[in-house]
Amino acid sequence: MVTTNPFMQMFARSPFKPMQEHIAIAQDCAQQLVPFFEATFADDWPLAEQHRQKIADLENQADEVKKEIRQSLPSSLFLPVPRTDLLNLLRMQDKIANRAKDISGIMLGRKTLIPEIIQQEMLEFVTTAVDTSGQALAALNELDELVASGFRGREVQVVEALIDKLDALEHKTDELERHIRHSLFKVEKELDPIDAMFLYKIISWIGDLADRAQDVGNRLQLLLAN
Repeated sequence: MVTTNPFMQMFARSPFKPMQEHIAIAQDCAQQLVPFFEATFADDWPLAEQHRQKIADLENQADEVKKEIRQSLPSSLFLPVPRTDLLNLLRMQDKIANRAKDISGIMLGRKTLIPEIIQQEMLEFVTTAVDTSGQALAALNELDELVASGFRGREVQVVEALIDKLDALEHKTDELERHIRHSLFKVEKELDPIDAMFLYKIISWIGDLADRAQDVGNRLQLLLAN
């Protein structure tokens, strides 16, 4: 039944569920990187292209949800948190999907092969970065509960614990990035210099994916402090 009560309509247009939908799609993008990399390790570029297409399709979906959220946030809409804070949070979530698309795009475009000696290390690095993004999703999935609790009480402690785990995963990703850079440095003389340059860029972008996930957690923590 459609309500005509203006007060109820204000909350019917709440953006919090769409925000959660958006980051879930962004995380789906990131998750596709694991089988994408596994396909590249096997030199199976048709399969890698399938995973890349899934990433591109999901990133497009995320863009559509992002557009809808922005259109549903007029300045007159009553919200328990500042509109600008939500838009900043949305922008950070969107960077997760964008970065996954960037990584798969550059690798597929150049058919970049990861040296076999560092493939296992690379897979752990990618998986941990994706886990970091997944932890950002877990934290954002508490957003509606936070709103319902008025950003007070036990729910705040639950979210803070999730953000602490997110920070720990991002720190682990940083450590893995340092290790894989060192491993690549040891074999880079055996590689084409341009290939080596792009491999360092890919490593940097994987680390950046985890950084963007941490940014989501940081922005959520700012909402808790308001």
